[in-house]
Amino acid sequence: MKIVVIGNAGQLSYELVRILGEDTICLGPEDTDITKEDVLSKTLSQLSPDVIINAAAYTAVDKAEDDLALCHAINATAVENLAKYCNQAGTFLVHVSTDYVFNGHKGSPYLPNDPIEPQGAYGKTKAEGEKALLDLLPDASCLIRTAWVYSAHGNNFVKTMLRLMADKPQLTVIDDQIGTPTWAKGLAEACVSAAENKTAGVYHWTDEGVASWYDFALAIQELGVEKGLLSNAIPVLPIPTSAYPTPAKRPHYSVLDKTSAREAFSSCNPTHWRKQLSAMMDELEKETNE
Repeated sequence: MKIVVIGNAGQLSYELVRILGEDTICLGPEDTDITKEDVLSKTLSQLSPDVIINAAAYTAVDKAEDDLALCHAINATAVENLAKYCNQAGTFLVHVSTDYVFNGHKGSPYLPNDPIEPQGAYGKTKAEGEKALLDLLPDASCLIRTAWVYSAHGNNFVKTMLRLMADKPQLTVIDDQIGTPTWAKGLAEACVSAAENKTAGVYHWTDEGVASWYDFALAIQELGVEKGLLSNAIPVLPIPTSAYPTPAKRPHYSVLDKTSAREAFSSCNPTHWRKQLSAMMDELEKETNE
């Protein structure tokens, strides 16, 4: 089976290559333009993949509010272009979306078929991408929503916290936004399972458990000190979202229900986020000491 990955610079593509192998074809901006249907179709036609995993996304949530054209091109137009190609070529498409398509008001874990109501530009463009995918390729696609993704590669909350905790005497972190941290490695395993088995449908995949950003930060500090990534602990204080205004509105509660995904991706083993965080930080420790 020939699997082509769209995106070559992000956390997810990094983990996909680790699973699929170094010779995996990952298409970046230097290889094709996913926002132009004719250019993308020509590139993919030459490769003739059996399955495409779309790991490309515009994920700068706050920046998206002022950069709507590019955000829309990557998160919506490109997905439509991919779906059109796959529909014409008989190719299966695995696409990753986000918890930010929900409004965050439900108060219990979101099911894959719950109504969506995105609150900001990022979520709205991801929702448009979802709609294009499900309209054009309902029976030959797997839509996987995820949340709070991090890895040893790239920029993310974990690495930002470690940097700030090493530099600052004290930090404040929001404690009233609730979700689930997700190691990109586990997400990549779910994507590969979906690709290899051509598992069609809409699913949710994150690590297990729930946390606030404050809980997440405390765990990062505790494990950072334990693993020698931080020399000492600093005070970390909880604050409400209202005390830290941002350009984009974020869902207050966006825990995703993974019941159907556990069955669909049965080869994957959902693991508690803290255990996954520890494993990823072991990687960071190893890199630091090399």
